[in-house]
Amino acid sequence: MADMPNPPTNGPGSGDGSGLGPPQQQQPALAVKAQYVKDLSFENPRAPQSLAQQISPEIRIAINVGLQPLSGNDYEVTLTINAEAKMAAEALFTVELVYAGVFAVGPIPTEHVRPVLLIEGPRLLFPFARNIIADSVRDGGFPPLFLQPVDFYELYRREVASQQARANPPPPSSPLPQ
Repeated sequence: MADMPNPPTNGPGSGDGSGLGPPQQQQPALAVKAQYVKDLSFENPRAPQSLAQQISPEIRIAINVGLQPLSGNDYEVTLTINAEAKMAAEALFTVELVYAGVFAVGPIPTEHVRPVLLIEGPRLLFPFARNIIADSVRDGGFPPLFLQPVDFYELYRREVASQQARANPPPPSSPLPQ
């Protein structure tokens, strides 16, 4: 085994205040402190008859994101996913998941806190929620439901546009003079 030389006690990388040392770690803009299932429900109202059928049901999926301030720089972001499978007018299964995380926001401008939390928070939570949904549907006797990736930036952009439209409705159109 070769002897390794001792590192220098001064100079670059020694933390001597020269600024040449390793970069100081900066606090991340967003840190996950916890993540958890707040609510999970799976309903299989037609079992066992629905399990014997080889079908391709109509599946509707709704995704919502919520934000709740906690204390200090901590926030709870909730990702709510509802999926319903129907054949004709009958429900085959319904799964509802509220998956949440507690996020600490680092040093970022105040106007960026909400967008960061509502875009990056659910983006980080989604893979875990997707897995829970797939497992729940599979455990209910159906093939796993694999949710496609979600563009949370686009969801946020649409929500902001919708809020702006509600806040500033267009003036009523007046009839044109004859």
